[in-house]
Amino acid sequence: MRFNTFFFDLDETLYPSSTGLWQVMRERINAYMHERLGFSPEQIEALREQYFRDYGTTLRGLQANHQVDMDDYLAYVHDVPLEKYLRPDPRLRAALEGLRARKFIFTNADCAHAERVTRALGLEGVFEACIDVHAIAPYCKPMPEAFEKALAAAGNPDPRACVLLDDQARITRAARALGMYTVLVGRDDPGPDADLALLSLTDLPDRLPAF
Repeated sequence: MRFNTFFFDLDETLYPSSTGLWQVMRERINAYMHERLGFSPEQIEALREQYFRDYGTTLRGLQANHQVDMDDYLAYVHDVPLEKYLRPDPRLRAALEGLRARKFIFTNADCAHAERVTRALGLEGVFEACIDVHAIAPYCKPMPEAFEKALAAAGNPDPRACVLLDDQARITRAARALGMYTVLVGRDDPGPDADLALLSLTDLPDRLPAF
């Protein structure tokens, strides 16, 4: 079956982890938990691990247990000078434009952050829409309900005609269980959790089967 819909994760999928951007945002999550909520560094690490495991993201855990305002949290965490970490990537843009299919951002972040990232990467106009943490609330990846909401937002394409690209194996695993073709980005071995692994997204058009 020809793939007609692509769902791209945002952070550390559209750009490599080597940029250091996610590490900076991780530090801002920790700072938020310390400054806004009063947790010690030792508490923060334990809580983040627990919330990541139990709720899918730190944000969902903070919302459930500490009534954190989503927009305040996201604005704080994403308040980073992206131009220090990201540059326009013409090769990536050409690779993505070569995919003659619908393309969506599907992220546990928000569309404001997605817009800033895609602009910094020179990818304006490449994606049809952004499906973000607001659109899939109260869920998040890798919850099955989050994928159901994303599919609905994209007009309910057949999952077997969809490609999900993400840097986290737990998310490709969940999408694969729903019938999507999955690509684990930033790895050289998909293992049991994805159909394909790519170190670079620029290789995507050449590596997809029967596209």
